[in-house]
Amino acid sequence: MPPFSLFFLVLISHATITFSRHPLLRISEATKWSSTRRQLGNDACRTGNPIDDCWRCDPDWETNRKVLADCAIGFGRNAVGGRDGNLYVVTNSDNDDPVNPIPGTLRYGVIQEEPLWIIFDQDMVINLKEELIMNSHKTIDGRGHNIQIADGPCITIQNVSNIIIHNIYIHGCVPGGNAIVRDSTKHYGLRGNSDGDGISIFAARDVWIDHCTLANCHDGLIDAVFGSTSITISNNYMFNHNEVMLMGHSDDFLDDKNMQVTIAFNFFGENLVQRMPRCRHGYFHIVNNIYTGWEKYAIGGSADPTINSQGNVFMALDNSDTKEVTWHESLTGFEEWKSWNWRSDGDMMLNGAFFTPSGQKSSASYIKASSMVARPASYLTNMSPQAGALNCQKGYQC
Repeated sequence: MPPFSLFFLVLISHATITFSRHPLLRISEATKWSSTRRQLGNDACRTGNPIDDCWRCDPDWETNRKVLADCAIGFGRNAVGGRDGNLYVVTNSDNDDPVNPIPGTLRYGVIQEEPLWIIFDQDMVINLKEELIMNSHKTIDGRGHNIQIADGPCITIQNVSNIIIHNIYIHGCVPGGNAIVRDSTKHYGLRGNSDGDGISIFAARDVWIDHCTLANCHDGLIDAVFGSTSITISNNYMFNHNEVMLMGHSDDFLDDKNMQVTIAFNFFGENLVQRMPRCRHGYFHIVNNIYTGWEKYAIGGSADPTINSQGNVFMALDNSDTKEVTWHESLTGFEEWKSWNWRSDGDMMLNGAFFTPSGQKSSASYIKASSMVARPASYLTNMSPQAGALNCQKGYQC
């Protein structure tokens, strides 16, 4: 994993709160944190992150994997993945057949009709030949190993529900398509060109993406479009990318007015340009994330989305042209976007960063864009962050 610690040292230089230093980490390791809920384990284990405190203090996490399904927060909190099914173990990383996948491969597991909790028997780098098209009620759980999906088409969550993707390093994703791909045990068909997203969420609901590391994809790292909703994107580490997250299909696609997405406890790292996220229509709760710079903007949108930014840490780059967090895209300018409900509530602005609010100031305007209780931004600076794919070892607290 490239060194985010350098950016944290820059963050320290602009803040009055002391951070602890960390050595450079490997790909399977990550960044530490702080939020609020306290559950398992002793005081030394608890971080205050309500998701992590739900399961990470358990030294038997490996035999209690499905507890994770009860730990989601935000709009995607009802995503149970494969909790109610059997474990499926991926043993084969080399033989990806998009039409007739063989047992033991990741693709064979994700297309099954029944719920499955998918795990891995060893470290793997999986190079997919075409999009990995998932069926409903599936969890991809990479804990305990260094699992990478890389240098090929990546993950597509389309017209399904109840998906959890956890502890995977996704990078180097490229377009696929114009090929036959199986999406269930009962159906395969010709796929058009894919965009080259890390994770593409299309007309799906009840989706939770947690503790993944994402970088260097052809299009978006995580895109959610075409009426998708009930989504939580949490504890992820993202770096080295241009258009990070697109939320909403197009300005004219009105079904996205019902979209609700929580973006929480993520670490937006080095060399990110824009779309963290870029929103259309819908309701977006952007809460308790750390932003270490952006080359164009951090949060933007069009078509009157409601954006509720709470308890985030925004540190601008030294470039005087990139201090603004927000970007309102409209043909008619201020006269159009002045009514869009965008607020910054308790965010920490560092190195000249600033947020341009708009619309109504009342809390009632943001009810549909509120999914959890935000912690003060200062909580994020009390402990060094821990986002991205974790280095979990069996028999030890993760």
